[in-house]
Amino acid sequence: MKVAIKKLPHGEGLPLPHYATPGSAGLDLLAATDGEIALAPGARMAVPTGIAIELPLGVEAQVRPRSGLALNHGITCLNSPGTIDSDYRGEIKAILINHSDTAFKITRGMKIAQMVIARHEQAELIEAETLTDSARGAGGFGSTGMAVKS
Repeated sequence: MKVAIKKLPHGEGLPLPHYATPGSAGLDLLAATDGEIALAPGARMAVPTGIAIELPLGVEAQVRPRSGLALNHGITCLNSPGTIDSDYRGEIKAILINHSDTAFKITRGMKIAQMVIARHEQAELIEAETLTDSARGAGGFGSTGMAVKS
């Protein structure tokens, strides 16, 4: 699949998003900041990536956290995965939050999130008076338990 990507003026000089390895599902998104930004403990911000994309109809992009930032620094993405619809043409931003007890420095060109591009379908909703029964029924929010049943 081919996806058109536009580098915005403040993204000049940064590489385009790329897959780190042949097996990577996500493209690395980079911070397109003017300099260093300190993300205070408990704070959140939309960090610019300096790019916009044009996705084909039936395709979405999802902005997701990077596991290393989450584990090592307590930095993750809010609204995760953040959905980018095929008709959106604005800048892609990563909404980051600092769950640690120390400020986190975001620098220009830093890998801040990843973007997964995936196909999707739009469902046709059909209103019904009843739904078929299932083994789970209406159970949710932990209703299947925490342990594997043997």
